[in-house]
Amino acid sequence: MGALHLIKPSAEFNDNGSVPANSPPASFRPLGNEGPDAGDLAFVPNFYYKRDLTDSVKFGLGLNAPFGLKTEYDDKWIGRFQADKSEVKTININPSIAFKVNEKLSLGFGVSAMRAEATLTRAVNFGPYGEGSVKVTGDDWGFGFNLGAIYQATADTRVGVAYRSKVEQHLDGDVKFRRPVALPTPIPTPNGGGKADLALPESFSISAFSRVNDHWDVMGDVTWTRWSQFKELAVYRDSGALLTKIPENWDNTLRYSLGVNYRYSDVLKLRAGLAYDEEAISNHYRTARIPGNDRKWLSLGASYQMTPASKFDIGYSHLFISDAKIDDDQTAVSGAAPFNSGRVRGDFEGSVDILSLQLTHNF
Repeated sequence: MGALHLIKPSAEFNDNGSVPANSPPASFRPLGNEGPDAGDLAFVPNFYYKRDLTDSVKFGLGLNAPFGLKTEYDDKWIGRFQADKSEVKTININPSIAFKVNEKLSLGFGVSAMRAEATLTRAVNFGPYGEGSVKVTGDDWGFGFNLGAIYQATADTRVGVAYRSKVEQHLDGDVKFRRPVALPTPIPTPNGGGKADLALPESFSISAFSRVNDHWDVMGDVTWTRWSQFKELAVYRDSGALLTKIPENWDNTLRYSLGVNYRYSDVLKLRAGLAYDEEAISNHYRTARIPGNDRKWLSLGASYQMTPASKFDIGYSHLFISDAKIDDDQTAVSGAAPFNSGRVRGDFEGSVDILSLQLTHNF
């Protein structure tokens, strides 16, 4: 089974009282504009393979991208000293084994090898000497595991549970500054190695599926994710010196979903679903790097059995995102001392569109 997902988020900022960075204390840097749409089109693939080892033991291999983020502004926007580009990419390699215990119960276990790559950039206020920038990159491999079970309650109804462990990432990379031309040579902007710790959270899901009649199926899911362990985003130099620390203090979240299948014919199945997805970030700690909020999903799809061995699926989701308020006050010294990074105050209007294509083939 192979799939490709086209994900297009939108995040448009509306200013409401932002304060420009100082340069020097008697004057200010240009405030800047409200910026372009910070969302960017992403192409996210996944691949799954399953093989029968015996009648009751199955081997599976999954390749997917369980976590991802990308926002990017331009070099003239209001919050350029807080955030320019933020990108996190992951790829997860997940071999697994499933056992059929009896006619009602099946159990599964897998291990995960997850690679994470991160890029963070922002402008740096050098006061009367102009504006520069800093780019922080890092990557690492982390490891975890997953457990699952399916219980066939009746001939038409089954219930599943799934747990995925957290994956600890210890990102190693580089810190690179771009100096303004007017900056005197004696003022240092030291490039070099950098590091940051990132814990990608554990999750637990309960789901159910029931065949109502020859045409209709109903299904539902509740997923809990432990985002509360993400307390801060701290980047250190290899020497151990702190480069930046941003409090995050995220909250645990729940996601609720409900869906239906309609078997239109022997070869065509239609699908629809709704979901409510809580955001982990509160108004007090929201930053321009991740301007998210609670999401409501509306999804439609179809499955077409092209041949007895091959099936094609297509799906579309639109996410309605609640307006996200932001008040990121960095008018204390937080740029290139003694020049601060100003204050970003306003709200983001957001949405996401996802188009998914999938091909399944049985050998």
